[in-house]
Amino acid sequence: MRILAITPIRVTDDELVRRQERYDRLAPAGVQVHLDNLADSPDAPRALDTAEQVAASETLLAAQFSTADPSRYDALLPDCVLDPLVGGNHHLPLPLHGISRLTAHHLTGLGGRIGAVARNGAIADELDRKLASYGIVTTAPTAVMDLSFDAIADDAVWAEAVDATISHLDLDAVINACSAVDVSAHGSGPRLVDPTRLALELLGLHAHRAASV
Repeated sequence: MRILAITPIRVTDDELVRRQERYDRLAPAGVQVHLDNLADSPDAPRALDTAEQVAASETLLAAQFSTADPSRYDALLPDCVLDPLVGGNHHLPLPLHGISRLTAHHLTGLGGRIGAVARNGAIADELDRKLASYGIVTTAPTAVMDLSFDAIADDAVWAEAVDATISHLDLDAVINACSAVDVSAHGSGPRLVDPTRLALELLGLHAHRAASV
């Protein structure tokens, strides 16, 4: 399965390389992910800190995904746990998958109490709205860490904030609500789930079944 992913924000060249290397590490056999940067424009957000930036990101992603080449790719994947465009009425040239839709449905199917933790309130609010649109019932609203955008690439800062935020939550699993963060072992509390890793594993199973038919 050849997947075209696009960042939800305009990132630096170094950050694009970091995210592509992460996809290369996480992609299972049978899955290849090519990551493109969100096209540069005056409207392209550099972070998702407000509802307006989230909306602008979705509009720009729709335009960029609409030009995807079906001869080069088999599927589309927004590089964002907010699953922009997923579940909407968009006319795209290829199937569109969502990191959080794949992850949340899988965790819900396993049972247990699930929730999520996000960098800021805007992301938390949109994730809760998106999960509700899928019919996913979380045990608690997404917890907020109030971190800056720079924390995404700082594993130590992110891990410390996650530990402090989720250790007391009465949950079985917590979705780490950022597609570009490496999830590491943490202290006590619920299991922290890397949604990008899990989503790619599920897509890998799908690709394997499709190839064996």
